[in-house]
Amino acid sequence: MTSKAFRRWYLVHRWTSLACTLFLLLLCITGLPLIFKEEIGVWSGTTVEPPPMPANTPRIALDRIVADAQARRPGDAIRYVSQSDDSPAWFVAMGTTPDAADATAVYKYDARTGALLRDIEQRSGLMYMLRALHVELLLGPKGTLFLGAMGLCFVASLVSGMAVYGPYMRKLPFGTVRRTRTQRLRWLDLHNLAGIVALVWMLVVGVTGAVNTLATPMLLYWQRTEVHAMTDAWRGRPPVHKADMVQRTADAALAIAPGMDISFIGFPGSRFSSPHHYMVFMRGDTPLTARLLRPVMVDAETGAIAATRMLPWYLSTLLLSQPLHFGDYGGMPLKIIWTALDLMAIVVLLSGLYLWLTRRSPDGRS
Repeated sequence: MTSKAFRRWYLVHRWTSLACTLFLLLLCITGLPLIFKEEIGVWSGTTVEPPPMPANTPRIALDRIVADAQARRPGDAIRYVSQSDDSPAWFVAMGTTPDAADATAVYKYDARTGALLRDIEQRSGLMYMLRALHVELLLGPKGTLFLGAMGLCFVASLVSGMAVYGPYMRKLPFGTVRRTRTQRLRWLDLHNLAGIVALVWMLVVGVTGAVNTLATPMLLYWQRTEVHAMTDAWRGRPPVHKADMVQRTADAALAIAPGMDISFIGFPGSRFSSPHHYMVFMRGDTPLTARLLRPVMVDAETGAIAATRMLPWYLSTLLLSQPLHFGDYGGMPLKIIWTALDLMAIVVLLSGLYLWLTRRSPDGRS
């Protein structure tokens, strides 16, 4: 690499890093407890699991669970019901209207008895605050998109840092930290070492984080294109307000998707369906296929299958990026690895900030 090209890569690395460092530090710090959100819920007592019962205990009809949730908030609408990934439980999400972006209540029910396990608090608590900071900086959709831009800056910083690292470390053994030299040089070696060790992980987290910030625009585009085409025959009909076809809808979807189970069901008029249909999102039974959902559209008046097709590539990309970002698909061992790499990323960010702040001090002292 010529000195001119090296200089260009260095400038890209410097300014993209400066643009995103403070925000990335916030994301790394708030992301640490989010890795263990399930364990924290159990430890704090906010997660209530169904009591043990024989494995073959039958489940009650979903209609009964939905009716109970509706009776608790008769002025609200049901947005969707979702099935727990790891326990016999259903979640029912309510809203002021079916297409409301935010939930007014989320109820957790035992799928076998229909007993209410928990009325999950909305927009309160420490974990909610941490997640809101991590996802949107407490600024709503604009904050989410801004963090997506910071994620792209982070990726540009990593790529340019990799280009700078090669020529800089060409004459030094890998992993060298020159402890006998100046303090600033030691920090530079530590910055380079931690950065190159965690490079692939940081690239994955940076790219998937940027993809995740586009979830709402992707969902809206899918509604306006795919869902619009699937519901063309129902155009002009009045919206359906029935909520007593849930179990029939679930049975119909399970019948045409053998080997799959229900992830969640969007109610008529919700952001996940149309005004005339339930949309049942089916999942597979392997770590990969459990993330690749298959939507099944069911007529809300007759319970008949209206249409089914695979999700478009951009939504499949989004669904695959979410577990990669949070490391929540490999159990506790992967969570520990994600934590170690997150801490290493914090070292990279802090050391880079230190190098910038001491750039005019030859001996590295403030």
